[in-house]
Amino acid sequence: MAVKNSLVKANEQKTFSNFLMGDAIRRKINETVGGENGQRFITAILSAVSTNTALQECEHSSIISAAFLGEALKLSPSPQLGQYYMVPFKVKTGMKDGNGQDIYIKKAQFQLGYKGYIQLAIRSGYYKKINVLAIKEGELIKYDPLTEELEVRLIEDEEIREQAETIGYYAMFEYTNGFRKALYWSKKKMLAHADKYSMAFSKEIYQKILDGKIAEKDMWKYSSFWYKDFDGMAFKTMLRQLISKWGIMSIDMQNAYEKDMASINEDGTYDYIET
Repeated sequence: MAVKNSLVKANEQKTFSNFLMGDAIRRKINETVGGENGQRFITAILSAVSTNTALQECEHSSIISAAFLGEALKLSPSPQLGQYYMVPFKVKTGMKDGNGQDIYIKKAQFQLGYKGYIQLAIRSGYYKKINVLAIKEGELIKYDPLTEELEVRLIEDEEIREQAETIGYYAMFEYTNGFRKALYWSKKKMLAHADKYSMAFSKEIYQKILDGKIAEKDMWKYSSFWYKDFDGMAFKTMLRQLISKWGIMSIDMQNAYEKDMASINEDGTYDYIET
């Protein structure tokens, strides 16, 4: 246990930027990314990590492993672009401290954004069109799940539409050969899905956040992207449901789908972390 604690402390004392300057990690970056792209990769990762204090506390090798996967998929780690994220999560070490409490370490989890799904789909060359959209209150006229026909009247004023309450989500794709598939979920169904499949999300807590009943000082407890960006996670869920069931998945897309929401180990294996 003393050895494990000393390793954790060493990780905390050594900054991520210093970690990247090490000869061994430099060689690994050059071997994996390529010499001429190495500096671009380092700059992009440092930028993403510097804007997230919780990520800075993660096991450094887990950050690099997540970033290597993003690089292999030719996606950007920039939070502004929303293609993929390196999300910090606590993971049990299987050890206990002197008081019998579980010892945790923080690891970075690879999490694909909905814009990453769109990028990979477009890049595959199979898709002529792909779209995902929030449906606002007053816009939905009819949706027939049998024919997949959606009839809406969108609010024309973008500012008014942005402020309107979301009542559902729509996603569609069309292949280059003309095959088309569409899906609509109500927000109620999306809330139930998140509540059931995400261990870190509670629809009751989410409602309290919306109602302003959770103090700002306590928001750190709710790190799941379902709390931070519900619509973004809903868009991603719609695309995952649509493409995984009816879409053609390129090798890159299959790789991203399998490792989405996973902690990537140095040997290439991965462990899922519930979000």
